[in-house]
Amino acid sequence: MRIYDIAFYVAGFFIFGVLLASLSLKLSFSIILIAAVLIAVLFLFIGYFFKSYEAKLHKWYWLAGLSLFIIIGAFYYFWWDAYQIKKASIVFDKEIIFQGLVIKNPERGNQQKLTVALQSLYSGNILVKIQTYPSFDYGDIINFEGMIKRPEPAEYADYLAKEGIFGITSFPKTELIAKNQGSVIKSSLFKLKEKIIVNFQKTLPAEKSVFLAGITLGERAEFSKEFKEAMSKSGTTHLVALSGYNITIIVLAVFGLFNWFLSRRLTFILTTLVIFGFVLMAGAEASVVRAAIMGFIALLAKQIGRIHSVRNAIVLAAFFMILINPKVLYFDVGFQLSFLALLGIVYLAPAIRKFFRFSEESGFLFWRDNFFTTFSAQLGVAPLLILNFGQFSLSSLLANVLILSAIPLTMSLGFILTGLGFLSDYLALFFGWFITLFLSYEIFVIKFFGKLNFLQIHFSNPVLVIVYYLILIGFIFFVISRSRQKTTQLNNDG
Repeated sequence: MRIYDIAFYVAGFFIFGVLLASLSLKLSFSIILIAAVLIAVLFLFIGYFFKSYEAKLHKWYWLAGLSLFIIIGAFYYFWWDAYQIKKASIVFDKEIIFQGLVIKNPERGNQQKLTVALQSLYSGNILVKIQTYPSFDYGDIINFEGMIKRPEPAEYADYLAKEGIFGITSFPKTELIAKNQGSVIKSSLFKLKEKIIVNFQKTLPAEKSVFLAGITLGERAEFSKEFKEAMSKSGTTHLVALSGYNITIIVLAVFGLFNWFLSRRLTFILTTLVIFGFVLMAGAEASVVRAAIMGFIALLAKQIGRIHSVRNAIVLAAFFMILINPKVLYFDVGFQLSFLALLGIVYLAPAIRKFFRFSEESGFLFWRDNFFTTFSAQLGVAPLLILNFGQFSLSSLLANVLILSAIPLTMSLGFILTGLGFLSDYLALFFGWFITLFLSYEIFVIKFFGKLNFLQIHFSNPVLVIVYYLILIGFIFFVISRSRQKTTQLNNDG
């Protein structure tokens, strides 16, 4: 077995073990152990029938041995979980006075949500919910007086645990002790982000400045309830989610834009720089970095185009992210959407094009590329969206095709507006009028399809999800197999 195949199966079986351990409320470690052994025996049993063909080196014997990494993955999950809990020293359900450092940019809206690292007598991260005023920032050290509670139910606790959060306190008494005690780099990035948002607000109408901040920085706190609902119904919420789903789509569209008039190599370099700049502008938080990695892998897939290389890049990226935090695999919907969308774009889009013999041309304003990219990504994530959000509208496919043609250019113009805003208010105002044309079009599409919202799909049965993905996998393998047969036949005829 080749080294890249070994790496793929080691990572794949490890991830599968983490997944089984994530279901530990329903599966005990002993059941996982038995399942791993049975899988290994199954591979040995299959390999036995191929013993006359390279018996010792046959892939089935390799798979039997490598499948034991399922056990290692499960063990790692349980160890990591226990270690995180052991690190935290928190007093629950008792009125106490404690201090903490704000370690993330606060979420603002009807209330402030602070992620706080406890200090002094205590340790661990907690979620603090407080009033909108006084306003706190990343790097503030705050004195609290209140009661910390354990997150409930268990699923919510695991969801917070993926962020390293093990307690919640609501509306405690607060007192600012010190400012600017966090990372200088992160603090500077967050301040830059706030200045950019202010520049948007000064040069654009309210709704349009909010939307531009959403697609460039993932900032959604100022979205109206009606606009959030329109985005949800039109299937365009991903545009402002800063997940790998939307960044992958946007990055591929930016690649197509550069590739129109630049060499492929220079396009790859410039698009990579766009990803890096995007991460910095958004504050370089873990979720944004992960999303950028997804976008980069999609870009890499387009650049190298080799199935084994792309396959390993995707699986190894997932492996290292899960190694850092195994909770993300099952409890982070954004992580799941990122990979399913990426797999849809990398494998399903080419399969659909080959099966229906569609042209490889990009089309006017890259509408054909945007259609296949969006359509394949949404086919990849549709069941997950339905399970988590209750519905999926087929009208969202057309909405995304119409809007994604303009999003990369709008983002690029938004970055230019950012620079002009620091140089001259007059230049920024003039340039802002130009961007308003694109923003008006995009907001119109969102609201229009938000009202239509036809052909909704609803289901809640996980078995249907499994059947759905098996059909997609079967379709991809069928197209690949048919393509290889045609290639072989052509070579033989030649």
